[in-house]
Amino acid sequence: MTDTLGDALPREMARVRDEVLPVYRDIGPSGMFAATMMCRDLDLAAKALAEGDVVAMLAIYESLKSWQL
Repeated sequence: MTDTLGDALPREMARVRDEVLPVYRDIGPSGMFAATMMCRDLDLAAKALAEGDVVAMLAIYESLKSWQL
């Protein structure tokens, strides 16, 4: 089964928002830079989705995939 970018990007946004970001926030001051950058990526992803900007969606999808625990 092939995923479309329109399906994969919201799923990746949810993964970062619900699984990765809370861990970095819980670290405290040491994790705040990464948490801030994740929030930035999530905002950019929402904007790209709202505007239907496929190029931006693809770029931010790749950026979101790089966030790991």
